[in-house]
This record gives sequence, C-alpha cells and structure tokens, in this order.
Amino acid sequence: MNHRDLSKAALCGEPSFIWRAGQERRLKMILDRAGDLVHGHVLENGCGVGLYMERLASYKGNVVGLEYDFPRAVKARDHSKNIINAAGENLPLKDKTFDLVLSHEVIEHMQNDKAGIVEMIRILKSGGRIIIFCPNRGYPFETHGIFWRGKYKFGNIPLVNWLPRKWRDSIAPHVNVYSKTDLISLLENLPVVILYHSIIFGAYDNLIARSSFLGKAIRSILQYLEHTPLKVFGLSHFLVLEKKN
Repeated sequence: MNHRDLSKAALCGEPSFIWRAGQERRLKMILDRAGDLVHGHVLENGCGVGLYMERLASYKGNVVGLEYDFPRAVKARDHSKNIINAAGENLPLKDKTFDLVLSHEVIEHMQNDKAGIVEMIRILKSGGRIIIFCPNRGYPFETHGIFWRGKYKFGNIPLVNWLPRKWRDSIAPHVNVYSKTDLISLLENLPVVILYHSIIFGAYDNLIARSSFLGKAIRSILQYLEHTPLKVFGLSHFLVLEKKN
C-alpha cells in the first residue's frame, strides 16, 4: 500500500473488494435475521464499493447505499445507481422510510457513533430492523493497524485491544472497538430493542488462500468456538435491533 492508501485505510477501513466465503457467510446471517424486510426499502449504511448491495438487491427490495468516501461511492455505482455520498452521522434521508438498515463494520469509523445510530433509527420505520457488525474488544488483534511514534502501521497488531482503554485509544485513535457493555451503553435510552446478539469469528479467507488445509482447520475450530463461552474472543459483534412502535 502507498501512503495515500494507508491514510484511507486508517480513516475508513478496508471494504470488501472480492466476494468470498466470509462475505457469503455474513450475508446468510443478515438474511436469516432480516426475514421479509429484505424485500422492502433497504439501506446499507457504509456500502464500500457495493458488493453487499449487489447481493441484497437480488432479493427485489429497493436497496440504497450510503458511502462516506467519494471514490468508493463512485466505484459502488458499478453495482447500483442508488448511491449517496454522505456521512452516517447526518443521513440525507427522510424519517421512517426504511424497513432494514445494514451497518457492516462501519460505526467504529464514525466520528460520533452514537449520532450515527440515532440517525439509523430516525430513518427506520416502526418495527424495522438494524443489523450491525462491529469490532469486538475481546479479539486478540487490532485489525485496523495502529499509530506508533507518529506513523501509521497497517496490519493485525496483537494485544492492542486488551490494553487499558486510555492506552489503547492513544495508539488506535482512528477506530473504535466495543465490548458488549459498550454496545448496551451506546443504545441506552434509544427507541430500539436488541433482538439478537452474538460474537463471531472471521472466515480467514486470506489464510486459506495461502494454506488451504491449515486455514480451513483454523476456521473450523474458531467458528466452533462461537457456540462456547470462548466466543468472547471473537472478531466481531453481530447485533440485530428492532425499532419500537
């Protein structure tokens, strides 16, 4: 990556550029929890280059994508013309217009995650759902890199998220990370109920591409741990919210 790419990765994270097993697995999770709402008005809040949008649109709903980064928003138009370039904390959308909102590894990059969630709730119809994936603080690696001695270091950095919050945020100020308690606090006094929460591991597609047998073995073991108390060390929270009537 060049310096410009690293700066963007620090600010916005890296979207899905290739559709692989990990994306397919998460899409199935989304569909299982969205139900018939996927056929209605759907917003992907932080759509990257539009890969999830393209799959969701195949279910015949009216799918809109919102992306903060302009070049990525332009690229997303290869998959859909319904792309809006705006920040998640100030959605240029009317109240109570969407049945389903997907926020896939996005809120951690917002300047104000609480405001971003309030906005998603505002544009959601009563009974509509928000599906959120976001980083788990218990995961042993910080996947968004860190700042060290004034320079950004890209990659999976071990044990960063286990540091005291003040130390952790001093070297990873560009991205947030959440415990379950953090999420409950974030949703406090908002007109939603938590329908479902779990912590999931990744699909480790990059590792499988380098070593198929080892990668698949690690993936099988870690995804099995999702059904045990050790899921607290998983990669991401998977959260489903429903707006109160």
